[in-house]
Amino acid sequence: LQCTYIKIEQVEKTHAVVLSRPSWLWGAEMGANEHGVCIGNEAVWGREEICDDEALLGMDLVRLGLERADTAEKALTVIVDLLEKYGQGGNCLESHMVFTYHNSFLIADRKEAWVLETSGKYWAAEKVEGGVRNISNQLSITTKIDREHPELKEYAKSKGWWDGKKEFDFTAAYSYVNTARMTTSRGRYCEGYKLLNKHKGFITSEIMMEILRDKESGINMEGGFMTTGSMVSVLPQQPNLPCIHYFTGTPDPARSVFKPFIFVPNITQLLKTSSPTFGHNDPVKKQPRFQSKPDRRHELYKKHESAAVVMETIKDKGKEMLKEIQELEKQKISEMESILQNGCLDINQVVNLFSQCVEEELKIY
Repeated sequence: LQCTYIKIEQVEKTHAVVLSRPSWLWGAEMGANEHGVCIGNEAVWGREEICDDEALLGMDLVRLGLERADTAEKALTVIVDLLEKYGQGGNCLESHMVFTYHNSFLIADRKEAWVLETSGKYWAAEKVEGGVRNISNQLSITTKIDREHPELKEYAKSKGWWDGKKEFDFTAAYSYVNTARMTTSRGRYCEGYKLLNKHKGFITSEIMMEILRDKESGINMEGGFMTTGSMVSVLPQQPNLPCIHYFTGTPDPARSVFKPFIFVPNITQLLKTSSPTFGHNDPVKKQPRFQSKPDRRHELYKKHESAAVVMETIKDKGKEMLKEIQELEKQKISEMESILQNGCLDINQVVNLFSQCVEEELKIY
């Protein structure tokens, strides 16, 4: 199986997946599979040196976890086994500039959720037992470690990061973050934690979208590293109800539509939100890599960019457009809520759910 940089052994059977991914690589930043497993990924840094050698990207591991596991914990096992066998590393930017990092993962299914954080080949995992949990660009697992790399503690001890006496704290040992200040500093992790906590026990898909749109907290990022895609999933615990996954497929969720997607048989390729492919001629696949940069924008992305210009320059028209996309989203959310309340799913109607919403969004632009 050809991943972004390396080939690995393929498995006998893979599951259907829906992915939100950077257009130049094989993996995904986040996504879901037909069994209601969802995974999201964040870049993290720590004391362990980052390997520049090409291996599996964290984003490849997201996709492999979704393709190969039908529960959250199995996805965790898939990821750590691949990490052990192939390692993580390689450029995470479509550019001459090398940008590399370790990875953390938020993994959930209908029944449980896990946080997995890595440092080179070492890792710790925490089972989320209740309340709210978030990840961002820092390690966040402290003393509650439910699964770990067999040499996690020994390695930290050999490096002088842990004395072997006091209670082992993964973040304190493997990163530079003072864990006592972690939820009080003004970082994305802390701000996300506060916003989730504010709504704890009453989080709806709309509240989740609102949090992802929050610019003041830095969750919705602007500038060089802009939020380029957002996803919200509803995973009902009753097995007869469908999981609903909302994707923007466009940057800046504050001016994007969260469009619903439900796994049913016979879904066709989501063409207007799929980036063009360049086969063997892709500059990412040729050595040396990244010698040129093709236009990878999909149709919705192009229209969305033009709409952004209108929103900034022709204020009245921009306001009108924003109002229409907000109404479209509200309408879709209420349609999804009625599916969940009535437990009634018309498969023929749902098969084009996401694509139809894209068409409606394109009309507004």
